[in-house]
Amino acid sequence: MVIETVTSDVDDKKARLKHLIQRLPNLPGIYKMLGKHGDILYVGKAKSLKSRVNSYFAKTIDHPKTRALVARIHNIETIITRSETEALLLEQNLIKEHRPPYNVLLRDDKSYLYVFISADQPYPRLSYGRGKGRHQKGKFFGPFPSAHAAKETLVMMQKMFQMRQCTNTFFKQRKRPCLEYQIKRCRAPCVGLVSPEEYNEDVQNTIRFLKGDSSDIHTALINKMEGAADKLDFEQAVFYRDQLSMLREVQARQAVYTVQGEADVIAITSQAGITCAHVLTVRGGRVLGGKNYFPDVDSTLPIADNLSAFMTSFYFQVTDDLPSEIIISEDLPDQQALQEALMTHFELKTHIKTNVREHRAEWLDLAQLNAKNALQTKLGDYLELNARFLALNAVLQPIIQAPIDRIECFDISHTMGEATIASCVVFDQGGARRRDYRQYAIHDIQGGDDYAAMAQALTRRYKKHPLPDVLLVDGGIGQLNMAKGVLTDLGILDDTLLIGVAKGEGRKAGLEVLHFIAHEPLDLPMDSKALHLIMNIRDEAHRFAIIAHRKKRDNRRSSSVLEVIPGLGEKRRRDLLNHFGGLQQLLGASQQELAGVKGIGAVMAKTVYKVLHE
Repeated sequence: MVIETVTSDVDDKKARLKHLIQRLPNLPGIYKMLGKHGDILYVGKAKSLKSRVNSYFAKTIDHPKTRALVARIHNIETIITRSETEALLLEQNLIKEHRPPYNVLLRDDKSYLYVFISADQPYPRLSYGRGKGRHQKGKFFGPFPSAHAAKETLVMMQKMFQMRQCTNTFFKQRKRPCLEYQIKRCRAPCVGLVSPEEYNEDVQNTIRFLKGDSSDIHTALINKMEGAADKLDFEQAVFYRDQLSMLREVQARQAVYTVQGEADVIAITSQAGITCAHVLTVRGGRVLGGKNYFPDVDSTLPIADNLSAFMTSFYFQVTDDLPSEIIISEDLPDQQALQEALMTHFELKTHIKTNVREHRAEWLDLAQLNAKNALQTKLGDYLELNARFLALNAVLQPIIQAPIDRIECFDISHTMGEATIASCVVFDQGGARRRDYRQYAIHDIQGGDDYAAMAQALTRRYKKHPLPDVLLVDGGIGQLNMAKGVLTDLGILDDTLLIGVAKGEGRKAGLEVLHFIAHEPLDLPMDSKALHLIMNIRDEAHRFAIIAHRKKRDNRRSSSVLEVIPGLGEKRRRDLLNHFGGLQQLLGASQQELAGVKGIGAVMAKTVYKVLHE
């Protein structure tokens, strides 16, 4: 590994940095952005140092964080490595050591919680704490994403297997059983009411349960209960019966725990300038919970790049646990390099997977659902929403004098002109007003004529309802002029600010252009909160239109959609509809659920699912 520090005698900083970048090699390595006093501002990795560093000084840089970093750069140091994996490992070591201000993606530095069973004691203790506590001897289980999940697991273990949780000092000082014994959460080993051999059985059962081997415990408890009953030791038989009952209850409540495997399941989503990553933790086949993160990334970059940045920060800076599998929602550009770097750093084997099936696919669906839900919650946060309305008022102040409160947005959805639906969503400074949402079934127009569909929806809406402060239509100049004509015919054009939201270059989110009737188009920067508000409202109108369109389309096709499936006869079509209770319920069934219907095998289930959904 070769270390190279590039400097120059050129006085002008800009010229000196340009000269420095020209001398950088096209080799993998890391680069350190240094401030005026030699302080490390940022550490990054690159396949090609020259290309990556040069990209920071491109004229098209729009992200405010990047602009602020570039303004403070006084010097750049590089370290050349033999591979991208070496560069990634070195980058994370330097970030951990120096904590550069522009590197911190995740602000939550808390360790995860683990359940701990102590060792080297005749009566081991069951407890929990943050981090793996490598100075302690014993077995660790987890991690648990929240204190609630860890505490709930401990209470469950106490009720079933009655291990002690008291500290060693408290344990040694006891002369009589404590309250935990009275409420049947401990067998009082402190005063010798249970032998070390019997207590060790509880310890081993606890370990097996935490590892996911509950079926073995179930069989062992049945044998012990029957053995105690044969010996007429009915009190002990009742004890084992109660343990069995508790175990069955837990197994019924946590059906997803019956599978094996340990994994971190990571889903990422982005909308209106905010990115959310959800980390779902699975250990011993148990879904232990999840945690949401809102990393400070450039939301205009490809989502896979942001996921890669999040994962490197998460595993090298936040968690000290590496599962055998990491299941992710996107293929990474540096997936193999990241996998090798993680195995080198943790000295453990892991696999990063995207194409998963069965229960792993269900875990991923759950993580994606939680990520989307958390993002929607974040977008609806009062302080964030208020800041976006203030930003929009400031941007539109030269055009509209009165403060903006109510915004309505229209969108059109159809499939090749079939089942056309127009949606109207309403927002004010309190957020989405879902009770005021409306959907309009469009009739008597030529299929696929979005202008005629929008004109019909606007006419039907504003013949009966007052105009909002701002009216958004999804489209460019054409849709704007059409909306202008409708409002002119109704004699209410001057009562609102009409804005057309046009897709930008490549229809990429964040590049939208706002069109007005009597003013120049407005091209807001990608980090603008005003633009984020408009994008959020526009996306909600799109979602609301699609829901109604698909429902209408599916109802129209209900009589024939199953008939076109090859190999699916009348009897099996009837069996499918009877099993799920109708076509709508059938549409919501998973491929696994379809395969569970009598007479429908895995191959036919795959065919049916594909026809219904693709």
